[in-house]
Amino acid sequence: MTRYLSDRHIDLPTGALRMFCFPFAGGGASSYVGWQRRLGPEVQVVPVRLPGREDRLAEPRFTDLDALVTELDEQLGPELDHPHVFFGHSMGALIAFSLAERRHARGQELPEALLLSGYRARHLPAPRIADRNASDEELAAVLAALGGIPQRLLEHPEWLSALLPVARDDLLLCAGPLSRAIAPLPVPLYVFAGSEDRLVAPEAIRLWEQHTTGPFEMDTFAGGHFFIRDCDTEFLARVAQLLRRHGAAGTASGARSPRLLEGVSS
Repeated sequence: MTRYLSDRHIDLPTGALRMFCFPFAGGGASSYVGWQRRLGPEVQVVPVRLPGREDRLAEPRFTDLDALVTELDEQLGPELDHPHVFFGHSMGALIAFSLAERRHARGQELPEALLLSGYRARHLPAPRIADRNASDEELAAVLAALGGIPQRLLEHPEWLSALLPVARDDLLLCAGPLSRAIAPLPVPLYVFAGSEDRLVAPEAIRLWEQHTTGPFEMDTFAGGHFFIRDCDTEFLARVAQLLRRHGAAGTASGARSPRLLEGVSS
């Protein structure tokens, strides 16, 4: 049992490919509500519950990436012996890749693929969202412009007062010094960009190609930094298509499970 996963994701069918989903800055596991239904029964969508947000709000948040990844490796390790992929959007992409890096360096089981969205390649500086001394009003305005805060939340200071400290700590985590990079990872790497993203240009996302010795593919969707919501039907259809290539092992003899559903229902 680990606090990083909800109880209903602990005992999953062994025949299903697990997709561990890491949240963007200021977000939480609820960001992936609805993905299970839309991706179908042959993938298990497993949102990762980071401390200091949602139902773990009272717990201290991480502002050091290496410390977070070390704990994730310890806490999720037993669940990563099953066939799985990592997905992360924005900050979540950095966390997902860094966790795979750590596991590769330690000779542990790797994801069957990495799906990274809306974040610059690992060797590039973190995108600058706002000055660390920005007021709450300034930070909220920037996040709203990027699509990270629904406009209706701007009218509720009590909600913003809970969200903004989470976003500030997450931005510190992203802006910290990068640990020394290891060799490119031997896993397929699929990356996604928004054509109108004002924070992360598609060219910076394409440079992820340097970080894999396996297959690399990039898709660009209409929309800004949160194109995964702006263009969700097309985006999730592409995710389902990619996951069909990496079906989970159905038996000890290595038989593959049936492929994921061809379509993604809304």
